[in-house]
Amino acid sequence: MTDKSIRAGFIGLGSQGGPMAERILANGYPLALWARRPEALEPFVAQGATVAASVADLGATCDFVGVCVVDDAGVAAVCADLIPALRPGSLLVIHSTILPESCAALAEQCADRGVHFLDAPVSGGGPAAAAGTLTVMCGGSEDAFTQARPVLESFAGALVHLGPAGAGQRAKIVNNALMAANMGLAHAALSAGEALGIDRKALADLIKVSSGRSFGFEVYARLPTPAAFAHGAPLLIKDVNLLGAIAPGNRGTDTLREAASGFLAAATGGLAEEHKA
Repeated sequence: MTDKSIRAGFIGLGSQGGPMAERILANGYPLALWARRPEALEPFVAQGATVAASVADLGATCDFVGVCVVDDAGVAAVCADLIPALRPGSLLVIHSTILPESCAALAEQCADRGVHFLDAPVSGGGPAAAAGTLTVMCGGSEDAFTQARPVLESFAGALVHLGPAGAGQRAKIVNNALMAANMGLAHAALSAGEALGIDRKALADLIKVSSGRSFGFEVYARLPTPAAFAHGAPLLIKDVNLLGAIAPGNRGTDTLREAASGFLAAATGGLAEEHKA
């Protein structure tokens, strides 16, 4: 089949998945969608997407299905209906950030049905998705990666194959834990600066053009208070905890968690500490 004849499906139209779906549509792929909330589908239908009556109906008619829901439980619920409906030779791509072991299990289920599998979590957020500049971290067979590439290129700025199923998740979890740690270090650095009598904004502007800068610092410096990150912080807590689950007792894991903890606790009113174990 030619690239643009790939029948794509997508489930998970949140702040990141929605722009990804829009990019698939904008690149000329026929796109079917399913969502629990019908109102979430309306903007995409206006752009030419079709609506599947159920998860199973979507799976039965698509060559490529992307899933971008929040967590392991959400992925498991969707895939319980989706995988039995997928046709041999089709492709399931998980964009959610979940346990690598969950992806390995899904890959086995897909293999039993002759379905290709790729875990492909992304980094960059909604703005990068809309701009087509997401970093896509892929785990799966070389054949699955090659099959997925045309659709993934709709929203990818960097597209990296890291190894077998679960490898993309391992890389994404480390990346997000580092992001959380960098924001935690920014929180500590600006607090130290204020204790030394340095104007917070002046110090932030200085660091952004100096050797201490990082993307995490820049994000933190834009916040009026840590609480302004209350929406994003639980997702980083989830990913820091995922790192603890897949690499427990590792010195690097402990270092990243400790660096992140002060900021995440401040952003969530102590939620990070409650979920630290």
